[in-house]
Amino acid sequence: MTQPIQVHFWPTPNGHKVTIALEEMGLPYEITPVNIGRGDQFSPEFAALSPNRRMPAIVDPEGPDGQPISIFESGAILQYLGRKSGRFYGAGERARVDVDQWLFWQMAGLGPMAGQANHFRVYAPAMAPDQRTIAYGVNRYTNELHRLYGVLDERLARREFIAGDYSIADMACWPWARNPGSRGIDLEEFPNVAAWVDRIAARPAVQTALAKGEAARQQSVGLAGSGGDADAQRRILFGQRARR
Repeated sequence: MTQPIQVHFWPTPNGHKVTIALEEMGLPYEITPVNIGRGDQFSPEFAALSPNRRMPAIVDPEGPDGQPISIFESGAILQYLGRKSGRFYGAGERARVDVDQWLFWQMAGLGPMAGQANHFRVYAPAMAPDQRTIAYGVNRYTNELHRLYGVLDERLARREFIAGDYSIADMACWPWARNPGSRGIDLEEFPNVAAWVDRIAARPAVQTALAKGEAARQQSVGLAGSGGDADAQRRILFGQRARR
């Protein structure tokens, strides 16, 4: 009997990437919530799995050679799951290179820029007294994110999915590309991206993954609280320095 993959997860875009992939690939898994607003990601137990102290991380009890393996970083997890399942990762080397380059485009560009645009628009006004710095950050990251949406819109002009066939590249990009209003992006400007967002949102596996993620969040918050007030959560999320 196949043992389920343990997914250390919180319902953020990076967390959703992994559960979407697992649902699409038909791999059994169990979610262990990592409540990032409460600081669960800094526990010694989680740090042993993810030295960067960021979720998601997985533990596959049936890893290479039948031995357990733990993996952190969502892009590395997606590549591993693609190899393990033999699905959504290209049928040959040329196709796999195409998937990889767009996966890394998300990891290096779309995700970080979307996160920074969201930070300066949503969180920074309550944290920083220097409004000029906030305005610069809003403009800098919103403009770059807008450029990246343009790249993605152009890519999707002549294809249904980013690398031709539906792949882990789509699973990586979609959670970051959907619902961009808080990041200052209007999807009406990018009709090809908007249509792609809707296509993926309609997939049953994606809907199931999102529902399971929300259930895990509600269970964690209900059992132990959200981690305190908004100021305390901001200090946990954004006030960390090197731990020695």
